[in-house]
Amino acid sequence: MSTPARRRLMRDFKILQEDPPVGFTGAPQEHNIMSWNAVIFGPQDTPFEDGTFKLVIEFNEEYPNKPPTVKFTSEMFHPNVYENGTICLDILQNRWSPAYDVSAILRSIQSLLDEPNPNSPANSVAAKLYTSNRKEYEDKIKSTVTKSWSS
Repeated sequence: MSTPARRRLMRDFKILQEDPPVGFTGAPQEHNIMSWNAVIFGPQDTPFEDGTFKLVIEFNEEYPNKPPTVKFTSEMFHPNVYENGTICLDILQNRWSPAYDVSAILRSIQSLLDEPNPNSPANSVAAKLYTSNRKEYEDKIKSTVTKSWSS
């Protein structure tokens, strides 16, 4: 059955295929346009460089009027990522707009990797290290990057 949400997701997927972005990929799971797998590659010249971080994006029939839920399935140590992988990002919550598509969501998450908001932490340990001991924070990130290759 074709619904507005499903048509929009097909459009989002077509855009990703026709104009592939640099630094991330995303596609619907087989037989389920409402559930996507994505990979974000760690941005160059950041502690996340060389990482391949997997995510799952879950949409409901209210998309694009309501944001999807997005979770890292790869281990992630980051001030704005809960231990269960859920991402704390304003555009996925109170600053959501139907103008955002899958590409914009993934681009925002990729930017968040190197530009965390320690004032709105989902992981207080990561936020504290980010603000008080950047070297130890970056060492933990490097460990996360290494783990991302096998997850």
